[in-house]
Amino acid sequence: MHKTLKEIAGLIDGEVVGNGSTVITGVSGIKEAGEGDITFVANPKYFPLIEKTGASAIITSRDVKTAPKPIIRTDNPSLAFAQLVSFMAPCDLKHPQGIHPTAILGKGVSIGRDVAIGPYVVVEDNASIGDKTIIYSGCFVGHHTKIGNDTLIYANVSIRERITIGNRVIIHSGTVIGSDGFGFATIEGLHHKIPQVGIVQIGDDVEIGANVTIDRARFKETIIGSGTKIDNLVQIAHNVVIGENSIIVAQVGISGSTTVGKNVILAGQVGLVGHINIGDNAVVMAQSGVSKSIPEGTTAWGYPAKPASVAKRVNACVQNLPRLYKTVAELKKKIEKIAYSVERIADRKDSV
Repeated sequence: MHKTLKEIAGLIDGEVVGNGSTVITGVSGIKEAGEGDITFVANPKYFPLIEKTGASAIITSRDVKTAPKPIIRTDNPSLAFAQLVSFMAPCDLKHPQGIHPTAILGKGVSIGRDVAIGPYVVVEDNASIGDKTIIYSGCFVGHHTKIGNDTLIYANVSIRERITIGNRVIIHSGTVIGSDGFGFATIEGLHHKIPQVGIVQIGDDVEIGANVTIDRARFKETIIGSGTKIDNLVQIAHNVVIGENSIIVAQVGISGSTTVGKNVILAGQVGLVGHINIGDNAVVMAQSGVSKSIPEGTTAWGYPAKPASVAKRVNACVQNLPRLYKTVAELKKKIEKIAYSVERIADRKDSV
């Protein structure tokens, strides 16, 4: 696709600084971009790359006033670039159409308008699938499960019985929703399974990555709030409640009955113990181990997690341990010499 910079600015509500007739033929990352490409820079720490990129033009924030090549100034460069990618490289993915003859539908299944169900999908009794929902091959939908409108479920997803999934949800391959919660009673050294009879409830506009597991509740619900985005390889245990518009990054593990508030960010490999609360707008930095509740608006880090400002000071002290060890060893030697000298002086006095 060939568009001038001026035309692109019109698509993304931006302001051109420089030659608006520059022709753009592709989109690319700022490090990989070449002649004819447009790229973007949103984080100020990457502003120096503006001088080095091979791109013909750059989408920037309005903080950038000038650059060595044409720019489009926008309120949100990341969002503007995402919109531009959609315009210039529209998705050519071909979704399934209609209901494949190998799909198995149980009794009392309700199918909405324009639903697509791929090969070898199993939909059990009394399940319902909303309008324009697409289910790829090899998926399983349990009995009495309800799936909303405009939802997209990729291949080999398992959704067990009595699960509720909202509208415009995206679920990627390999994910399991409604598996049993991990509950056992240990009696005389033997582990006895505790029945998990609750459900999972997923709100609207949720995206769930590949190979995610979301356990059903022991009683009542495991809840994923509307607008929440979950990365690949995340484990969410029974009776967890996640609020709206939260971000759960890869390899996070959330133990049972923990509540995560709205607009929370759990970065990669964060682990949360059970029965704690993470307040609204909190951020837990990567690889943190959270053993206690975190107040709203707090940025936490470390193991065990603590306010990031405290954790950074502790980490700075830890980095100084080798030097501190050396200093203590030197002081110990000096103290021993002083003690020896004091003993010698005392011996001389006693001998007089």
